[in-house]
Amino acid sequence: MDRSKKYIAGLSAALLMLSCGVSCSEKAEEPVEEIPEVTEETTEAKRDIDINGQTIVWLADYDLNPSAGAERSVALSLFEEVYGAKVKFVPVDSSGKYDKLVSMVNSGEDVDMFPYEPEAFPSGMLNNLYEPLDPYFDIMETDGELWKGMTSVIDSFAYNGQHFVVPYALKDVQILTYSRQLVKDNGLDDPYELYKAGKWDWAAFTAMMDKFVASAPEGTTRYGIKGSFGQALRQSTGSTAVKYDGTKFENNLNDPMIEKAENLMKDLSARRIYVPGYDISYPSDNSTLFFAMGSWTLGASNAKNQGKDIMAVPFPNETADNNFYVTCGVDAKMLVRNSTKGEAVAAYLKCERIAQTQPQYRSEAKNKAMQGREFVSEEQYNALRNYMDTASVKPVFDFGYGMGGKMYGEGDYTFATRGVMNKLDSTLLDGDPAADSWAALRDHCSGIVDSEIALYNK
Repeated sequence: MDRSKKYIAGLSAALLMLSCGVSCSEKAEEPVEEIPEVTEETTEAKRDIDINGQTIVWLADYDLNPSAGAERSVALSLFEEVYGAKVKFVPVDSSGKYDKLVSMVNSGEDVDMFPYEPEAFPSGMLNNLYEPLDPYFDIMETDGELWKGMTSVIDSFAYNGQHFVVPYALKDVQILTYSRQLVKDNGLDDPYELYKAGKWDWAAFTAMMDKFVASAPEGTTRYGIKGSFGQALRQSTGSTAVKYDGTKFENNLNDPMIEKAENLMKDLSARRIYVPGYDISYPSDNSTLFFAMGSWTLGASNAKNQGKDIMAVPFPNETADNNFYVTCGVDAKMLVRNSTKGEAVAAYLKCERIAQTQPQYRSEAKNKAMQGREFVSEEQYNALRNYMDTASVKPVFDFGYGMGGKMYGEGDYTFATRGVMNKLDSTLLDGDPAADSWAALRDHCSGIVDSEIALYNK
């Protein structure tokens, strides 16, 4: 038996063993979308690699290896049992990990893999910290069924014709959480039903908030929305402050859709429909209709609002094509410059993709999400999967957030020290007098955007 056939047999055996280990007793209903299975055709490595005994050096502020008594992740289990390779963790504090990476690269120390974060792209390209993964696409089989649905996401991160970021999953989609009970008690339409019917748009969203606020009982104050709102609202238009075509970055602050979103922020703030403040769950006092935040908060919202029938929808539609454009993150890992373990890193990324896409592993993730105090319901879980499915929504990535401190940085939370992207997200929502109109904010930011993107267009 040649190596490629041994690889297939080993992968099949490992998949069977691991699936029985994590999901043979599962009874939960599978997500409705059809996911391609890993078969001999989709898993056979086109390049005959042997990385048995190799160890990837992983520099990060979290370990991929399990802590004492914990189970290995599916991806790590596959990597160790199918490929015979391991991951060595080099711990570093979150605030110092980039300095440590630069130090290790420049001194020639072994370091192979590093976490993806927004500042990795394109700032990391400018700093020459990473290697492209294109030479290893055959190992990952990025042109096969295993990566179906992610091709457009992967290509959106292409830089000068190469792929330094290869996302294997979407994550942390920005959502609007609400109480169906509160909606019903106030004679409002259920936003989730509007979403499924293709009627969840800005007009329905703002009308709902207006009615809720206007019908506040005497002596009480109501708000339409609270939470992290600006970025997701702006990107629900499908527009980004920095446009990118795979080769060139462009200042897009004159886009009329961005102006429309920013003016809506100003209007909601001026009419006190939006209430500033930071929470990690849906307010439990029935004073606020919507809570805007990442999907990671949904479990806590359930726990603190039991009996209120909590549900979530993506940000509403406001485009002629009727697509839902969502703000979300990506799961990816970077191949570090000068690494000699490119094949091993590519194999690990393939294992991560398998763990994300195969039904038996997704069933286990679903069951875990539906357990414990901060749980999500089956309906919520399937809805969130839909909001991160590229067949249903269009993820939007504004690379201005990855262009360094002048573009993205909170500083001491003043207008003068915040980055451009932070100003676009919050200035008009907060009613900051430093820029009291979209025209003033745009004029203030445009010069900075032009000078910063020039660094990447050389």
